[in-house]
Amino acid sequence: MATAATTSRAPVILQVLPSLGGGGVERGTVEMTAAIAAAGWTALVVSSGGQMVRDVERAGGTHITLPVQSKNPLVMRRNVSRLEEVITAHGVDLVHARSRAPAWSALSAARRTGVRFVTTVHAPYGFGLPFKRLYNSVMTRGERVIATSEFIRDYVTKNYKVDPANIRVIHRGVNIDIFDPARVSAERVIQLATKWRVPDGVPTVMLPARVSRWKGHSVLLEALARLKDRPLRCLMVGDDQGRTGYRREIESQVEKLGLQGTVHIVGDCRDMAAAYKLADVVVSASTQPEAFGRVVAEAQAMGKPVIAPNHGAAPEIILPGVTGWLVPPGDPAALAVALAAALDLDTPARETLAHSAMTRVRQNFTTARMCAATLDVYRELLQGAPAATGVRE
Repeated sequence: MATAATTSRAPVILQVLPSLGGGGVERGTVEMTAAIAAAGWTALVVSSGGQMVRDVERAGGTHITLPVQSKNPLVMRRNVSRLEEVITAHGVDLVHARSRAPAWSALSAARRTGVRFVTTVHAPYGFGLPFKRLYNSVMTRGERVIATSEFIRDYVTKNYKVDPANIRVIHRGVNIDIFDPARVSAERVIQLATKWRVPDGVPTVMLPARVSRWKGHSVLLEALARLKDRPLRCLMVGDDQGRTGYRREIESQVEKLGLQGTVHIVGDCRDMAAAYKLADVVVSASTQPEAFGRVVAEAQAMGKPVIAPNHGAAPEIILPGVTGWLVPPGDPAALAVALAAALDLDTPARETLAHSAMTRVRQNFTTARMCAATLDVYRELLQGAPAATGVRE
């Protein structure tokens, strides 16, 4: 297939992912769709569908529905020819795969049609089951492999025979047009405070995370139990996504620790910028390493003190003592000490931290920066870079 570099037409980019629900991978796909369209290129997205299809279309992209969410080997094999048809019919120049099952089909389709192939590693995939390492390896077979953090880059180079020259670290980005305290009105904050019954003048600690065991709700509760003498309110913001059993465990722990008047599980929130502005301290308590940790960056963009575990990508985002605190993962005592320090900040210290945090995010972790760097990866391949498998034999 002739590429855009040889025909001088605008490139056609195809992103492939399982579905368009509401997660970080999906948001990144929509953000890249907008950037591709803004560059004057053609943006295609293949997925099995979902609530964010409309977001892709509003961003200037075209969505094509295929059963690429399936891990059934027969369906995955049929998806190869389906993707070949899409590539040929739309004159695709580059395929960007964002998840393992669709990546296997996309890799074969790209090789058969001669188009460029890029992958993004969004997580440190586990190796528990037989053949899992081989299954995961497709995400390292791009001609360029995008790692969402230095932590993910190190995971890839440690576990797979990838030429480091083919890896590009591109941190996930924060939309600073949304996460900007100057753009969040007092009315929006008051509306949330009223809905969540947050009393005036009471310091508010926030854990923004879906209700999942590894997000560390239990660790935060144990830390709060050590601060019972302090008047404060803790808001656990996030959807349980049907995990009602685990939510009941959290509620039981709240009662056992005597935190009923302190902790409130408020569920999903559609206005996270206002939620961050309402908080005095934002906590990430994940017991497993985060591949990036968008919450940490979003909260800093809003000028909030952030406490996060000292693993995964959090050390790349937080400057300890300058923009927040890093604590040992799964350590309630250390988290309690950091919470006390954050809550005790006086006004000048809080303003200094806010300025440093916002500046760091704006310089390093914006959506615009992420999109520009990804477009550069596309250009690198489309402008005649030698083809590569991304894997050393």
